[in-house]
Amino acid sequence: MDTQQNTALTRALAEVPGPLPTSGVIHISLPHTDRFTVVGNHLAQHPHLSCTAVGIAVRIQSLPQGTEVSIKALAARCKEGEKRIAAALRELEAHGYLQRFRHRLPGERVITRTLFCNQPAALVHPCRPAAEVRPRPAAPAPVRVPAVIPVRAPAPEAAPVAPPVSVPPTTPSAPLFVPRVPPPTAPKASRRPLPQPSELTPELGRAATALLSDLHRHAPQFALSEADVHRLVPGVAAWLERAARPDAIRRALTDDPPLPLKHPAKLLTYRLTELLPPAPPGVDDLAALARPRVTVTPFQTCDDCDRAFRSPTPGHCRDCRAEHVEHAEHAEHAQAAA
Repeated sequence: MDTQQNTALTRALAEVPGPLPTSGVIHISLPHTDRFTVVGNHLAQHPHLSCTAVGIAVRIQSLPQGTEVSIKALAARCKEGEKRIAAALRELEAHGYLQRFRHRLPGERVITRTLFCNQPAALVHPCRPAAEVRPRPAAPAPVRVPAVIPVRAPAPEAAPVAPPVSVPPTTPSAPLFVPRVPPPTAPKASRRPLPQPSELTPELGRAATALLSDLHRHAPQFALSEADVHRLVPGVAAWLERAARPDAIRRALTDDPPLPLKHPAKLLTYRLTELLPPAPPGVDDLAALARPRVTVTPFQTCDDCDRAFRSPTPGHCRDCRAEHVEHAEHAEHAQAAA
């Protein structure tokens, strides 16, 4: 049985003007009379937008004014999930097609406003309206005059000179749509390296290997390969070197994982790097915490006059020390005179 052909499509194909291309798409363009939306090629053929973002932009552009276009509202209208729709909206926001901002209503109520521009480039670089463009007058056709009849052209009248008009200088206006999300092609920040212990001793290596190999018994989704265990051993050894208990390390690495967990080794690398505990304080640091901030000099009793005075060591008070110095000087003078 032959394949059933669409006769209407065949007739429309026969009416396409010009020779048909040998390959590629063949357009059959029929005029729309109602329910249509004009979409620019700058959006339909955008080189940096995904097809999902282009489709969401066309859907938003076709909706009437005031229609709810939040992520949940679009997910109820489209087959895509909320994550894909949220990513598409971020792409449109990064390229200026979409803008979302907070707006406070009377009565302390805050709502989210959504603006969609079908041609954001025209806002940044506005074109001159067609009414302001004056067409240049066409040059008059040359008139042939017989050579026997001299013709003198009348002198042109001087056109009235208009007074000069001062035009205020135009200042470039700031773009209305400023991308708040970096484009997908922006360079990403380099990741922090896996923490390393000061010295990977055999005892630390065996303890870290045993902890990583035993993770699947406590959390079945963390089944690691031998290569992953060998690569993550220095990170766990750095935790053990900082006096972290094995059960605390196991809870920090396996609690509340994302579902579904596709790459357990990558999640463990991230948590070992970002959740690294601080180094334990040393003996000197703890002694500095226990040491009082204000040092009080104790009272002492003078050995000669029993007067109380402050001094870190016992001895004589200030007056007695001055008398002793004076007696010593007299004794030296007496010996020198003798």
